[in-house]
Amino acid sequence: MKTRITQLLGIEHPIIQAAMSWASSNSTLVIEVSNAGGMGVLAGGPMRVEDFAKAVAEIKAGTAKPWAVNIPLNNPRTPQLLDIAHEARIPVMVASQGGVRGHLARFRGIGTKWLHVVASVEHALKAEAAGVDALVVDGAEAGGHPPPAEVSTLVLVRRVVKSVKLPVVASGGIADGYGVAAMLALGAEGVQLGTRFIATPEASVHPAYKEAVLKAGVGDTAFVGRGGHPIRQLKNGFSEKYAAAERAGATAEELEKLFDSASLKQAALDGDVAWGKVEAGQSAGLVDEILPAAEVMRRLVAELEHARRNVGMA
Repeated sequence: MKTRITQLLGIEHPIIQAAMSWASSNSTLVIEVSNAGGMGVLAGGPMRVEDFAKAVAEIKAGTAKPWAVNIPLNNPRTPQLLDIAHEARIPVMVASQGGVRGHLARFRGIGTKWLHVVASVEHALKAEAAGVDALVVDGAEAGGHPPPAEVSTLVLVRRVVKSVKLPVVASGGIADGYGVAAMLALGAEGVQLGTRFIATPEASVHPAYKEAVLKAGVGDTAFVGRGGHPIRQLKNGFSEKYAAAERAGATAEELEKLFDSASLKQAALDGDVAWGKVEAGQSAGLVDEILPAAEVMRRLVAELEHARRNVGMA
């Protein structure tokens, strides 16, 4: 299937594996997804500089197909990570959490395509004006950092598609090829899946984290941190404690302190799924088994083709 995203990035299928701190902070998942015709994305945010450099080198050696790195632009290690990415002449940057104007020209000079992650129409328009090549639009169903306004993927993606001229990648609530087809029907030209790729052997998170994703139903996520920089995570002791504090009228300072008392690392690396931030999207309720990343890609493509035939999509 050809779209502006597949043509821009040089990938076979309009499917991108989301950057997920810890889960895709390794070379193996990225290589497997890219070699299967999608685009793997290395999550550089939580990585030490030397580990990031090592993973980038491994990816370059492990695939001849397009791949990407994600670097949050507000990260204190951003200058060093960007230098490594530039030296490696990365094919694609999927950037987030910061302005792009100071970086685009440098990466354009080596031929890098720049995608920017946004969670509102306003930020989509700003990124387009700054000159990025495409947008990744996160809806409220997404795990990690969805839009604070809690606008669904269905509505936000369609509104952004109508508001910009750039190709749009839809993200949030997608776990199979039927969801991919739905986003393409909205006018998106690619999709990004995160939670589905947590349930793979290649995702570098604790087995307890993967098992929690498998056990979750569609209603088993919580939106934590309203009024700040919210996350969507699986319901657990931490999310329930936070919700109870909100109901009790805790101050903003008290809520911030409580929010900071748990971490994603606590769940992803230590396996504390009761009190850590088990970041995952509502699509966890559609994930039933752990499969190799290449098999996930194969099934996504087969399901997309089946869905296209069902509705007569070209």
